[in-house]
Amino acid sequence: MKESILDVLLYLFEHYFTQEADLVRDRDSLTAGPLFDELAQAGFSPAEINKAFEWLDALARQRPGATVARADGPTRVYAGPELDRLDTDCRGFLLFLEQHGILDAGQRELVLDRTMALDQDEIDLDDLKWVVLMVLFNQPGAEAAYAWMETQIFADEPEPVH
Repeated sequence: MKESILDVLLYLFEHYFTQEADLVRDRDSLTAGPLFDELAQAGFSPAEINKAFEWLDALARQRPGATVARADGPTRVYAGPELDRLDTDCRGFLLFLEQHGILDAGQRELVLDRTMALDQDEIDLDDLKWVVLMVLFNQPGAEAAYAWMETQIFADEPEPVH
């Protein structure tokens, strides 16, 4: 199995993070032996587990302060590796989120930073949506944006058959 940092993060997000959790406060409990062992038993390599924890640490360190969203703000220009890894759907989705007040400019930059830190050659729209959700989860005061983003991710999921 070719696992990635994002696979480990999604596993953690789906199994350990709750609305009340704080990635900064809970980091030590996440890296404790039993969780690391569980991730290894789930098939993740120690290298990918450590990279995922480093990714979470960087996210926690980069909480932007409150910024004022401006509809007439500057346009974000993508260049180099960003263009190589983010297709037009991803870049358009980020613009959509910013224009509709889901992300402010600081949060957008944090999403871009964390997306580029995934060590993937290409990022698809679904991967980007998960990164946005994880970033919003870690942002104080972004509960409404997080809830909206959560509906966007799970709206594409098929309903379970009973």
